[in-house]
Amino acid sequence: QVQFVESGGGLVQPGGSLRLSCTASGSIFSIYGMGWYRQAPGKQRELVAAITSGGRTNYADSVKGRFTISRDNAKNMVYLQMNSLKPEDTAVYYCNADQVAGYGLGSKPFGSWGQGTQVTVSS
Repeated sequence: QVQFVESGGGLVQPGGSLRLSCTASGSIFSIYGMGWYRQAPGKQRELVAAITSGGRTNYADSVKGRFTISRDNAKNMVYLQMNSLKPEDTAVYYCNADQVAGYGLGSKPFGSWGQGTQVTVSS
């Protein structure tokens, strides 16, 4: 079972930036599509951005043009660069393996959920 550890969250003012990192266990990380998800208080977890094993990306409409997902297979890492942050981006952010999300075919995360990293956008 692949496991993930998220980091990089924090408190930032509106318009600011953060870079989230996700470390994945397992020697076959490079074959997995990956996704970043978030869950705000009282809301369901939602897909934010995804990347296929080949580097194709897909974004939720709410973050297009502001967030960028990337991966480094040599380091078993996935990143989420978040710019122009808004208060509505406040949530706990998670990463997970997802073989379909990068193709825009819905979301089917299948790994174990980590603890997530809290992102708070507030003045």
